[in-house]
Amino acid sequence: MTQTHLGKSIAQLSVLIQSGNLDPIALTEESLDAIRTHKDQAIFTRLLETRAKEEAAASSKRLREGRSRGLLDGIPVAWKDLFAIAGLPTTAGSIVLADAEPAREDADVVKALKAAGMVAVGRVNMSEFAFSGLGLNPHYGTPLNPLSLDVARIPGGSSSGSAVAVAAGLVAVSIGTDTGGSVRIPAAFNGLVGYKASRGRYGMGGVFPLSTSLDSLGPLCRSVQDAIWIDAAMRGRFAPGVERAEPAGLSIVVPTNVVMDNAEDGVVAAFEATLARLSAAGVKIRRAAFPAFERLFQVMAEYGPLVTAEAFVLHHRRLAGPEAEAMDRRVVARTRLGAKTTLVGYLETLKVREQLVKEAAGMLGANEFIAYPTVAHVAPALAPLEADDELFVKINGRTLRNTSIGNFLDWCGVSLPSGAGEAGMPVGFLLSAPKNHDERLLGAALALEEVVAG
Repeated sequence: MTQTHLGKSIAQLSVLIQSGNLDPIALTEESLDAIRTHKDQAIFTRLLETRAKEEAAASSKRLREGRSRGLLDGIPVAWKDLFAIAGLPTTAGSIVLADAEPAREDADVVKALKAAGMVAVGRVNMSEFAFSGLGLNPHYGTPLNPLSLDVARIPGGSSSGSAVAVAAGLVAVSIGTDTGGSVRIPAAFNGLVGYKASRGRYGMGGVFPLSTSLDSLGPLCRSVQDAIWIDAAMRGRFAPGVERAEPAGLSIVVPTNVVMDNAEDGVVAAFEATLARLSAAGVKIRRAAFPAFERLFQVMAEYGPLVTAEAFVLHHRRLAGPEAEAMDRRVVARTRLGAKTTLVGYLETLKVREQLVKEAAGMLGANEFIAYPTVAHVAPALAPLEADDELFVKINGRTLRNTSIGNFLDWCGVSLPSGAGEAGMPVGFLLSAPKNHDERLLGAALALEEVVAG
């Protein structure tokens, strides 16, 4: 089959489908064929061929009869391997759940995108139990960053397969989760748009958890417009409520502490060049220190990370039994650290978190956003991380640092492609806003996307 539609955005595909120039059946078959024959077989953990063909046929019939469900009808979508799919066990990137009881129904957001007419083509790989920002998986293999031209590089995690599936052109969108950066990190490493919605914006039914205090969802895709359409559909809306902002009316605060520590020269150069373009476009930019940044890392160091404590509660029985031997040793080691967090420490962390959320919000004007590099380095080489667990821990912490700030402070955020750093690898520009300011954030990202891209 001639593959002519790979690598297109949702918006491009939608025009073709809605105009009758592309049948959803043909597009779905093209996507499935591309996945089956792709050189990297670690991207998808499972194809949903029967379901995809049925959903594509239903979409095709609707369109022929003039009953389109909207702009997403007939568009293929991939799901991170922790969203419930009816009739299948939810494996969450692990082999220990392979024989788990099959899901009785789809996850809430899977239902929502199906209702919008989207076609679920498969499940994509991830860090086991979503507990790493790097994307390595010893069970299903590690999807390779398709943009690397020198050595095999990591995809970023934990939504590794989601990013690579889109970057490799196999689907136009994949849905991930973000607890410490797991949408925004792989988006940055693979030159994509990654939108972390506010926590609680979507129904969480049927989503395998990592940390209920931090878990959030979002799409990885090729444009902000695509993310806006997906966001509306995941909320059961037929049309977005986002208004495009005017660059000249926007104001951005750039933190002067923590986020640029040990940043690669190429990342710093790309970020500063982006700020210069934004300023030239009329965006007001000011720089300020955020004391809450240092304080939140101090709290993590004193009591243990919130994510680690909650992950330990979720997995403590598994870690105490034979299943631990079948898990990624790095995930096991990190999760077991949660045993050190006391009840007092956990509750104190939640108390301080509430204070810091208010403090950070108080640093912002009514219409201001926060911006800094999504990750302070580009995607590193894979081989050293596989060979050295100590290096893995170090780089994982460094990779998660900038994005985890937004999770702790309950922000929403969009990572936008913003030039290149070392080895020509993509750099991400992270634009964030306080919780539940998603429409305002997406309207600003829509306005600034082209300027940020350069």
